[in-house]
Amino acid sequence: MPIVVTCMWTAPQCDSSLTSTLWHIDAGSGRRPPHQGSQARAWLEARQAELLEAPYFHVVFTLPPRIGAIAFQNKAVIYDLLFKASAETLLAIAADPKRLGVKIGFTSVLHTWGSAMTHHPHVHMIVPGGGISLDGSRWISSAEDYLLPVPVLSRMFRGKMLAMLKTAHNAGRLQFFGPHTDLADKAAFKAFLEPLYHTKWHVYAKRPFAGPEQVLAYLARYTHRVAISSSRLIGADDQGVTFKYKDYRSAGPGRYKTMTVAPGEFIRRFMLHILPKGFHRIRHYGLLARSRTKADTLARARELIELAMPVQKPRPQPDQDQAPARAEAVDERRSVGSRRWPRGACSERDRPAPARVRGTGAWHRRATWCDRAARGRP
Repeated sequence: MPIVVTCMWTAPQCDSSLTSTLWHIDAGSGRRPPHQGSQARAWLEARQAELLEAPYFHVVFTLPPRIGAIAFQNKAVIYDLLFKASAETLLAIAADPKRLGVKIGFTSVLHTWGSAMTHHPHVHMIVPGGGISLDGSRWISSAEDYLLPVPVLSRMFRGKMLAMLKTAHNAGRLQFFGPHTDLADKAAFKAFLEPLYHTKWHVYAKRPFAGPEQVLAYLARYTHRVAISSSRLIGADDQGVTFKYKDYRSAGPGRYKTMTVAPGEFIRRFMLHILPKGFHRIRHYGLLARSRTKADTLARARELIELAMPVQKPRPQPDQDQAPARAEAVDERRSVGSRRWPRGACSERDRPAPARVRGTGAWHRRATWCDRAARGRP
C-alpha cells in the first residue's frame, strides 16, 4: 500500500521554508518519485498537438455524495464505472440524430478531491464542439456556445451509473465495511440507491473562456500528482498542518482561505485520493481513443473541418468612375430609422395630426424628419 513520509526541506529537491511536507511513495517501487513537472508538461504538449480547429467545451460529471461514501471502499470498481457511465453518456447523446448526430472524441481525467482534500469524485472532460458524421462524410459542428443539453446528459448519466452499480453488486464486485456493511444485502443496496433516482446529478458543460489551452493547462496540474501541491502548504508541526484552499460557496477574494487540521487528519485526507495500483486516471474516447488508427482519424477530422469552413470571398472594390455618382445619390436621401426619405418629399400636408403622432410610432418618426427638414436640417 502507498505510504506517506516526511521530506525534510533541507533536501536538494525541496525549495520551501517549511519544516516538512508529505510525499506520496509507491511501495511497489520502494522509492519516492521525482518531481513530475516534466511529465505534466509532456502530457500537455501531447494533448495540445491533438487539438482541432473547433470550439472546445469543458464538461464535468460528478458523483453524488451518497455514492462517494461507498466509492472509497470500492475505488477500482466505482471509479471505473464513473469513467464508463460518463463516456457512454456523452458518446450516445452526441450520436443521437436529434442532437448532433456525430462521433466525437474527448479526453477524461479523474479527480477525487475537493479544494479542502475532501472526497469528491468527478471526471473532467475536454470535448471539441462537433464531430465526424455517422457516415464519415463530413464534419458537423455544434453551436459555438452550446454543446449538448445538460439536463439530458444528467438524466442519462444517472440512469447508466445506477444500473452499472446494481450489475456490479449482483456480480459480487462490491465490498462494504464499517457502517455500510449491511449494503452487502441485495435489498438493502437497492433501497440505498433508490433516493438517487429522484435527485439531480451535477453535470457541467460550458465553453472555456480562454480556449481549450486553459482547460488543458488546468488538467495538467493534476494529472501527475495527488490531492495537494506543496505551494498550498503554509505550515506543519506536531500540532497540525495548515494549508490554503478555495471555498466555492463564497465569491470574490474571500473565497481563498486557510485551514489547519491535525497531522493524522491531514494524512487521512491525503490517503483518500491514492488510486489503486495500475489504475489509469486519464482515458481517451471516441476519435481520440488509443489505437493504431488514431493519427489517421485525426488527420481525417482536420481535413473534414477544413472542407466545412466557409470560403472567404474578397470584397469587390468600387469603380472609381461610379464613386462620385454614388456619393451624390446618397446626399439626395435621408435615413429615418430603417426607412429612407428623398429630399423634398415632405410638406405641411404630410405632417400627421398630433393625436395620430401619439398613437403611431412610424408616423412620429416621419413627422420628426419633416420638422427637421422644415428647419433646413438634414
